[in-house]
Amino acid sequence: MSKQDATAGVFGALADPTRRAILRLLRRGSKSAGDIAEAFQLTKPTLSHHFSVLRRAGLIRAERRGTSIVYTLQSNALEEVAAELLELVPTSAFRLRKERAS
Repeated sequence: MSKQDATAGVFGALADPTRRAILRLLRRGSKSAGDIAEAFQLTKPTLSHHFSVLRRAGLIRAERRGTSIVYTLQSNALEEVAAELLELVPTSAFRLRKERAS
């Protein structure tokens, strides 16, 4: 998969508010699928679809622990996209912010 395809996958995953909410929940630490499900009023197939999209985008990792699946945030994909976004901001915008803060 090219870097461009990977970035598009991350943006696609982040486009959904439920998936962003799942990521915010995982920011506090790894959670089982059941723990995550308790925070949402979604069917298991719908939640499973969201997990699948997030996994394919490289935003979460799934690990089986006994009879549970535990999900963990993979922040490196988010960091890469954030860095790409920052590359789009003109350097003059950073200078202007620094001057305003002083």
